[in-house]
Amino acid sequence: MWTRPGTARLAVREIECVIDHLHRDARVAADARIGAFTHSGVRLLLGRRPDWVGGGLVDDEEWRIEWVKFYEGLDLAHACSETGDVEYFLTWVDLVDSFCRQVPVGFDSSDVTARRIQNWLYALQRFGPDVIEAALPVEVEARIEERLAADVGHLRDHLTPERNHRTLELYALFIAALAVPDVVDPDGDLLRFALVELQLNALTDIWGDGTHRECSTDYHHIVLRSFLGTILNARRFELRMRPSFLRRVEAAAEWALHVQRPDGTIPSFSDGDNGDFRAVLALAGDLFFRPDFHWVASGGTRGIAPKERWATFPVGGYVVQRSGWGEQRPYRDECFALLDCGPIGDGGHGHYDQLHVELVAGPNVLAVDPGRYTYVDGPWRRYFKGTAGHNTVTVDGLDQIPYRKGKPKGKHSEARLDSRHRGDQLDLVEATVVSPNYDAVHTRRLAFCGNEYWVVHDQLRAPTVHDYELRWHLAPWAQDLVTLDAAGGLVTVTTPRSRFVVQGAASVTIEEGWVSEEYGVKHAAPVIVARLTASSADFVTAVFGEPESQVLYAEAGSRGCAMSVMRKFAGGSTLDVLDWPTPDAPLDPSRVRAPLTASWHRVGTDRTTAGEVLVIGRSS
Repeated sequence: MWTRPGTARLAVREIECVIDHLHRDARVAADARIGAFTHSGVRLLLGRRPDWVGGGLVDDEEWRIEWVKFYEGLDLAHACSETGDVEYFLTWVDLVDSFCRQVPVGFDSSDVTARRIQNWLYALQRFGPDVIEAALPVEVEARIEERLAADVGHLRDHLTPERNHRTLELYALFIAALAVPDVVDPDGDLLRFALVELQLNALTDIWGDGTHRECSTDYHHIVLRSFLGTILNARRFELRMRPSFLRRVEAAAEWALHVQRPDGTIPSFSDGDNGDFRAVLALAGDLFFRPDFHWVASGGTRGIAPKERWATFPVGGYVVQRSGWGEQRPYRDECFALLDCGPIGDGGHGHYDQLHVELVAGPNVLAVDPGRYTYVDGPWRRYFKGTAGHNTVTVDGLDQIPYRKGKPKGKHSEARLDSRHRGDQLDLVEATVVSPNYDAVHTRRLAFCGNEYWVVHDQLRAPTVHDYELRWHLAPWAQDLVTLDAAGGLVTVTTPRSRFVVQGAASVTIEEGWVSEEYGVKHAAPVIVARLTASSADFVTAVFGEPESQVLYAEAGSRGCAMSVMRKFAGGSTLDVLDWPTPDAPLDPSRVRAPLTASWHRVGTDRTTAGEVLVIGRSS
C-alpha cells in the first residue's frame, strides 16, 4: 500500500449526493479492480490504467461516454467503506491518475466533463479523509487538484447554451464550488454564478405545466434530480433560492408523480429507459413536504394518496389515465395509460411518436414504448425513433416528420388535445396530429372503461388513398406466446396476460419487433400490425389486461364508435356497452338542442348495473 506523511490537502466538504443509492454494486467494484468495465450491455477488459483515448468501443461513442464519466468510482468507494480494503481506493487512483495523464482538458464534451467532475467528488467524499491521507500519493493528489481546477474552468467557459446538458453542467459547477472551494472557487464567484444560472435554467426549461421542454420521460427525471439536488445542497449550506424556482421544480415533481407506472418504473417516451425514479420522488416529498409524493414513491405504503388520478399536461401534451392509487386494490394492480398528444420535444431526443400511447394493467405492460436502444445513426436509431416504432398509425410507411438523428429541421408535425371528458368510471380523450409528410389527418379517441380496459378509435381522413398501418408493440414477455384468431370481422390477438381485439382492418398480422429497456440492450418482442389501403380508415382496438374478455360487437366511423364487451371472471360475467359519438355526429331530429352524450354501461349476471354518461357536446 502506498503511504505518505502529512495531512491530506484535498479535503472534500460534505455534500449531498443524490445518486448515492444507485452505485453500490460489489460486482462493478470487483470488475473495476481487474480493469473490466460494462456499459450498454458490453463488458470489456481494459486494465486499471487503460488507454482512455483509443480504448473502449470505437464504433459506439456512447460506450466511451459512459466509461469516462467514472460512475464506477462510487461503487469502488462503497466497497472500500464496506470491506475496509484499500485496494478499491488504489484502483480508483490508478484510473483517475492515468486519465489525467492521458486525456487533455477539453477532450470530451462539456456534459461528459461535468459528470466526471461530479463523480470524482462524490467518490472522494465516500472514500473519506482517512483513506485519502493514508493511500493517496502526494504527486497524484496534486495532479487531481490541478485537473479539477482546469476542468471546472474549462467547463464554465464552454457551457452548453440550453436544455438538459446545461442543467447538469451547472449542477457540476455548483457541487464543485461547495465541495472543494479552495481548489476551484476561492472567491465564491463560481458558487454565486452556478446557483443563479441553475435557477434561471429551470424557469426556462420546465414549462408552466411541469413538463421539461425535451418531453422525454427519462430526461425529465434526470433533470429533476439535479434541481432537487440543488435545493437540498442549497439548504444544507443556507443559500437563498427564488420562490419561482421552487414552484417550478415542484411542478416538475408533480409531473413525475403522474407518469409513474404502478410498478414504480416509468415509460421510456422519447429517448429514455424504463428507469426507477422513486427515490427522486421521495426526495421531492421531503423537500416540499408532500405526503402524496411519498405515497407514490413508496407504492402506497406511506404518506397520503394523491387527490387526482387523472392528469392533463396541456403544454407538454401528455395525458394520464389511472384506475387509482391503491385505495381499492393493491397498488401494483392498478391500470395506467400515458398518451402523447403534444409537441415533439425540443432538441434531438424527441421521437416521432405523436398520439402514441402506453397501456399498463397492473404489473403487465400491454402496449409498450420500445425505448431508444442507441444514439448511433443507422437503421436501429431510425427504428426506435421513427413513427413505426410506436403505438400509433403510419401513413404510407412514412415518419410523421422527416427523419434526422438529432434535432429535426423544417416543418414539424403538429399534435393537439381536442377534448377530454372525465367521469368516475369513464374517461374519454380525443387528440389529433397533422403531418407535413402527407395529407391524411389522424384523430385518436381513447376511452378508459370501468377503470379496467381501453377502447381506441383511430380515425384517418384524407382526400387521396394511403396505406395505413396501426401498430401495437407488445412487451418482450409476449414473444412466442401470441395467438391470432379472425371471426366475424374482428381479429383477436391473445397472450397469457392480455387480449387485443381489432376491427376495421383489411389484414392483421404479428410481426417481429424490438424493445430496449436500457441503453444498448434490445430484446425481441411481437408487434400487432393492422393494415388498410383507403382514403378513410377507422380502426377500433379494445385492449384488456386479461385474456378472457370477448368483444361481441364493434363499429366505428364518422359518427363515432360503439362496442359491446363480455367479460368473464370467477363467479360470473358482465356485459359492457360503450357508445361514443363524435361531437359533430348528426342527431335524431327529436334530440335537437339536446346534450350530446357518450355512455358506458355494465350489467352483471346478478343483474347489478353500473355506468357513466358524459356530456361531450351540444347540438346547434
